[in-house]
Amino acid sequence: MINLEPVAAPGAPLARRNPVAKLAAALVFTLILVATLDPVAPAVAIAVELAVLPLFGVRYRVLARRAWPLLAGAVGILVTLVLFAADRSGPVLLQAGPILVTQGVLMTALGLVLRMLAVALPGIVVFATTDPTDLADALIQNAKAPARFAVGALAAFRMVPLLEQEWRMISMARRARGVDAGRNPVAKLRLFASTAFTLLVGAIRRGTRLAVAMDARGFDAGTPRTVARPQRFTRADALLIAGAALLAAGALATSIALGTFRPLIG
Repeated sequence: MINLEPVAAPGAPLARRNPVAKLAAALVFTLILVATLDPVAPAVAIAVELAVLPLFGVRYRVLARRAWPLLAGAVGILVTLVLFAADRSGPVLLQAGPILVTQGVLMTALGLVLRMLAVALPGIVVFATTDPTDLADALIQNAKAPARFAVGALAAFRMVPLLEQEWRMISMARRARGVDAGRNPVAKLRLFASTAFTLLVGAIRRGTRLAVAMDARGFDAGTPRTVARPQRFTRADALLIAGAALLAAGALATSIALGTFRPLIG
């Protein structure tokens, strides 16, 4: 089962911060990095993210376990761009038959992959150190998000582990009926698509039933809702957001100082 509870040490300095503050800091830190295409700024950002990870109380082993699909996707993107990119400018670094790797295509691929990792890692850290219920309460109290949206997102977040269980049940049921792809890769792909479609249909039906049940319990009422767990936004939370902005600006400044800055537009 997927564990959606916080895995950080509860006493870590940054893990105790307001969930909205951590989410805002992650957004500020990543949005600034989107402005550049070079690999230097996101590389500096990743180094900063890994350096502050102990302050969130997350172990590097936990981060690797949660981020391995992201790393696998990054490797796939890097290989695809290096092999099939149309731009082959710059000095030739490697040529082996039809494979031609130039400095231009390698820098572009590295910039894209590193930027993807730098943008995704803060989100992983935020959700790994935040209880979903606290996040929903903070969105309602501090970000003034509609209660219907926040509570609905919390309910959906809590039901994510059911997807893994249902996928396993669907696969076992089909195997019991003799539906098995064996070693045929085409059959495996078809079976995967069919299982995914079945899972999607079941998730939509469950979501519809959940929405009706929540409306029947008054979650769609227009009257103000009370809160049982106050979420306070303190000066330390504001400093966390400001620090994230300064670190992102420092990564961009490093890129500009080294002469590698490539703006996204222009």
